[in-house]
Amino acid sequence: MRKIKLSILDQSVIRPGGNANEAVNETIATAKLAEQLGYSRFWISEHHNSSFIAGSTPEVLMVKLADETHTIRIGSGGIMLPNHSALKMAENFRMLEVLFPNRIDLGMGRAPGTDRITSSLLNPSNDFSEASYLTQLEHLQHFFRDTAATQQGPLIATPQAATIPLQWILSSSGGSSLIAAKFGMGLSIAKFINGFVTPEVASTYRENFKPSKENAVPRVMVALQVICAETEEKASEMRKFIDYVFVQFEKGNFNNFKDEDYIRKYEFSAMELQIIARNNGRIISGTPGYVKEQLTQLANDFEIDEIMITTMAVDYEARRKSFKLLANVFELQTALPQTIH
Repeated sequence: MRKIKLSILDQSVIRPGGNANEAVNETIATAKLAEQLGYSRFWISEHHNSSFIAGSTPEVLMVKLADETHTIRIGSGGIMLPNHSALKMAENFRMLEVLFPNRIDLGMGRAPGTDRITSSLLNPSNDFSEASYLTQLEHLQHFFRDTAATQQGPLIATPQAATIPLQWILSSSGGSSLIAAKFGMGLSIAKFINGFVTPEVASTYRENFKPSKENAVPRVMVALQVICAETEEKASEMRKFIDYVFVQFEKGNFNNFKDEDYIRKYEFSAMELQIIARNNGRIISGTPGYVKEQLTQLANDFEIDEIMITTMAVDYEARRKSFKLLANVFELQTALPQTIH
């Protein structure tokens, strides 16, 4: 039986009727819970120009999360690198390594995490090309290793740090898996974005992997939406919120969601049910035994030993309960059990 590690991706979702302060405080509380329950990593995302997601600056929030926890790895899932200067990201994550050595993950992607206009404003030099993204990744390695220089002399990313964050490439298709392999980085497969992604993405990465100083062997994990509840009825109720959100996203609505009661009573149209069916591969939901069976099959299919789960929920306590049920059914090694409520 494959021993599976679980990690969490948190997007600081602002629940209907809530606000950004509540969403961020829930993220902090969830990180502390994740550590207590025995989860391996806690990652946060980067999104912009949406009143639905408060998580816009992972590198800032990571300071608070790492300071509030002790052992769990804290990471970005991810930094959308084309939105930023590679030098500034190197300095941000070097500072994190100075503050919290050997606990920081730098997950990176090339999707904007927003609309194209907003991305252009975040980084006016962004030309959205793969060549520029690869150049940024190359520069980042030089900055982390103090090998960057110009005609005027060395260019040091400060503060200089004795350790380098573990670097991961986020991918929902085959192209980025080759980039992760080229740089000897870990690969995080975003099945919660592309439900049709296949194990061939992981195989392509492993076949082309070039060892790096930080990663002698390939590292792969898969991320997807997961809901776990004590009853099928509760799991279905929680899943309806995710289905509703995905339908709204497909319609181009990223801001104006209705309240909890409206969503609970909402009846999907025939066209919306087709969208939900198409998104089925992005979500696993059900009771503990069923979810464990499905996640174990996923781990076997992709030949992985770590799964990153993300759980959007309108009911915060039900979301916490989902994480607890998963930790229990996968027999994660809990820490500080007396503090878990």
